Amino acid sequence: MKIGALEFDNPVFLAPMAGITNLAFRSMARRFGCRLAFTEMVSVNGLVRGSQKTGRYLDSNDDDRPLGVQIFGSDPELMAEGARIVADRGADLIDINMGCPVRKVVRAGAGAALLRDPEKAGLIIRAVRRATPLPLTVKIRAGWRPSEINAPIIARIAEEEGANALVIHPRTADQGFSGTSDWAVIQDVKKVLHVPVVGNGDIRRPGDTRKMMQITGCDAVMIGRAAFGNPWIFRDTGKTGREWGGDVGYPAVSLKEREQVIRDHLDMETEYGGERGVVQSFRKHLLWYTKGLRGSAPFRQKISGFTEREPMLAALRAYFEEVNNALDF
Repeated sequence: MKIGALEFDNPVFLAPMAGITNLAFRSMARRFGCRLAFTEMVSVNGLVRGSQKTGRYLDSNDDDRPLGVQIFGSDPELMAEGARIVADRGADLIDINMGCPVRKVVRAGAGAALLRDPEKAGLIIRAVRRATPLPLTVKIRAGWRPSEINAPIIARIAEEEGANALVIHPRTADQGFSGTSDWAVIQDVKKVLHVPVVGNGDIRRPGDTRKMMQITGCDAVMIGRAAFGNPWIFRDTGKTGREWGGDVGYPAVSLKEREQVIRDHLDMETEYGGERGVVQSFRKHLLWYTKGLRGSAPFRQKISGFTEREPMLAALRAYFEEVNNALDF
């Protein structure tokens, strides 16, 4: 499967997710086989202004390749300038966000708001395409609401304006992340395009990637929330539910491996973001990594009050020792 000059032997990608897909999170996903990972969405307004905070979203390293950078905005010229900045910072692929339903993004005329303005959407894609030769993708939703499903229309515009692939999350903007995604919309988009289509939405287990590709005919699959506390999903995409851990939705990995992965992830977060504040930001990852494990509820409640790294590590070690002892008994 190819997107522009990029070629993938395992077309299962990590979705851009705000507040989640920093360098450390992407590095963990890549360790387990993720071939293409995306930054969280980056404001071109912040990039053009030279915002240091915005610029940090582009932090990467030699192992973080190929890297997709997702940009958002509502002004074609600013989007083009942002794309040039991103290209200069070493991105391997640029993705345009036309699906974010967050209110402040939509109010600014960006993200999912562009689904209601196909003409502007086309102008933005054209401007970015002219600004850089990098592989270009556009991420959209099914439409604004169930009565306004227009993904195939926006997809055709994207292809006509030079996009190398289309990423489709088949929920409507007004759904947010609730309800179920309509995979039939992915199939409808695939039927009208010649460029590759990447499906996204309701991938919970490795077998779902194969299922989505079989049902919709999409060329690749993008994993989002299923990767929370679960980088193994990229390693295990070829496994059936029974091989992966049955119907529980969690990989059949040893407690020792799980604890080590958590520690490694925390080390990466510390190296990337520094010691200060890392404990508070990492608590959400601990909740995800231990979800569904024996006795995790008291542990999850306990770590909610930690503000320092060493007490958190001590609690983590004690928790896994307790679970191991319970299993031995």
